[in-house]
Amino acid sequence: MRRRELLAGIGSLGIVGGASAVAIGGVPSFGNTEDADPVEPQTVETIAAPGSEAGEVRVPASDQPTFIDFFATWCPPCSKQMPDLIEAHERVGDDVLFMSVTNENVGGSVTKEEVVDWWEEHDGNWTLGIDPIRDLSAQYSIEGLPYAVAIDADGRVQWTDKGRKSADEFVDGIERAIEN
Repeated sequence: MRRRELLAGIGSLGIVGGASAVAIGGVPSFGNTEDADPVEPQTVETIAAPGSEAGEVRVPASDQPTFIDFFATWCPPCSKQMPDLIEAHERVGDDVLFMSVTNENVGGSVTKEEVVDWWEEHDGNWTLGIDPIRDLSAQYSIEGLPYAVAIDADGRVQWTDKGRKSADEFVDGIERAIEN
């Protein structure tokens, strides 16, 4: 009987350890995405903030790769990764539609002004979108925050990952979309 308990304990440690690794680093994307179907374009509302104008943007962009950072103002890892997003934007932002999107209930639990205040406090300076009814989040199967998606110019997802990322990880994911 003790042998079964020992084996069950060892198996449990493997499961807990694997789950912890995924929780900390996110689920990496693997495999060839060249045969993936293009995603259906959506219109996303943008708000006036540093680097962003109020209006709408097509996601994914029709003429260039698209990078989307999903975040929330209440999310500590989202705040902590902003310096890495700033660096990634400086390195490849001109080559893609580079945007951050909050899927918070803007107009309900949080105001546009609160989102802009958070944006300014964290030195954001690129397109800022809102997804209050989470249509865009659902399309990309967002499973937590922060979450990043890189889409090639043909509308195929080339990279996704959740959890806090470094600037190098963002750039690597974005370059997958640029190269395809």
